[in-house]
Amino acid sequence: MERNAFFDNAKLLLICLVVFGHVIQPFIDGSVAMHTLYTWIYTFHMPAFIFLAGFFAKGFGSKGYILKLAKKLLVPYLIFQFIYSFYFLMIGKSNWLTDIFYPHWSLWFLISLFSWHILLYWFKQLPAYISFALAISLGIVVGYLASVGHYFSLSRTFVFFPFFLLGYWLKEEHLLVLRHKFFRLASVLVMAVLALAIYVAPEINTGWLLASKSYYDLGMQEYGGIARLLVYVTSTLMAASVFAWIPHKRYQFTKLGERTLYVYLLHGFIIQAFRAFEVLHVNSIFHVVGLVGITLLIVWFLSSKPVLTISQPLIEGKATYLRKTVKPSH
Repeated sequence: MERNAFFDNAKLLLICLVVFGHVIQPFIDGSVAMHTLYTWIYTFHMPAFIFLAGFFAKGFGSKGYILKLAKKLLVPYLIFQFIYSFYFLMIGKSNWLTDIFYPHWSLWFLISLFSWHILLYWFKQLPAYISFALAISLGIVVGYLASVGHYFSLSRTFVFFPFFLLGYWLKEEHLLVLRHKFFRLASVLVMAVLALAIYVAPEINTGWLLASKSYYDLGMQEYGGIARLLVYVTSTLMAASVFAWIPHKRYQFTKLGERTLYVYLLHGFIIQAFRAFEVLHVNSIFHVVGLVGITLLIVWFLSSKPVLTISQPLIEGKATYLRKTVKPSH
C-alpha cells in the first residue's frame, strides 16, 4: 500500500518543530519574541505527534504486538539511555543522572509510547467517550500527586495519554473535515490569537506544556486541575488548526516523514553539543532565520541514507540499509 502523504508531511513538520524548539530553547529567557515562539510551538507539537502515534496504534492487540513494540521502543531506549549518559559526560554535563528509569532528555517519549499502548489494552474496551473522559480525569488528577514526575516518565505518560487515545478513536474522515474552508479560516484565527495572548502574557510557565511537573512545582497547587483542562483545550485546538493546513500531496521531501524516529533519537547529540560549546547566538531576526536553516539541515542530515545505514542497527535492530549498501552489483 502507498503511504498516506498527509501523515508523512505532518510528521515531517512536527519533527522539524521538535528540533527547532530544542534549538531555540536556550534563548527564550532573554527575549519575549523567542519565548512567544517557543511557547506557541510547544502548545501543539508534542500533542499532535502523540495524536498521530495513537492514530497508528489501531493494529494494537494483534499477535506478538507487545513483543514487537518492546523491541521497537524499549530496546532503543535502553541503548540510547546508556549512549546519552556517556555522551553527556564527554561534553562536560556530569550532572546528568545515569539512573536507567530517569529518561535522558527526549527519551521519555519511548517509555511513554510503550506505556500508552499498554494502557490502550484496557481503555479500548470502554466506549470511546467514557475512555476519553477517564483519560482526561487521570491526566488532571496526576498533577496533584507531587511524587509523580519525570521518573519513568510517569507524569507525561498520564498527562499526554488523552491525545494518544483521541488519535486511536478518530478516523481519517474526521481529519478530512479540517480541510473545509471554514475550519481553515478558524484555524488561522486560533493560531494568531494564541500567539498574541502568549506575547501579552510572557510569564506563562512552559512547564505546563512539558507535562513533567506536579501542580505544586508549577506554583498552582489548588487550581492546577482547571489550568490543565485549559491546556488540554488549547493544545487540541492548536493541533487541529495545524492539521488543517498540512498538505495531502506527495512532495520530494515527504519521504523524510518516514524517518522521524531517527531524527528524534539522534538530534540530541547535535543540540546538546551546540549548547555545551555555546555555538549558536541570537541577536536579530536574521539569526532566527539562520536557526530555521540549521534545523532543516539537521533534519535532512539525520534522515540521510548514510546516517540511517549507520544507526539502523541501534534504532531498529536490523541492517537492511547496510545490506543494500554492501550488496554486490550485478
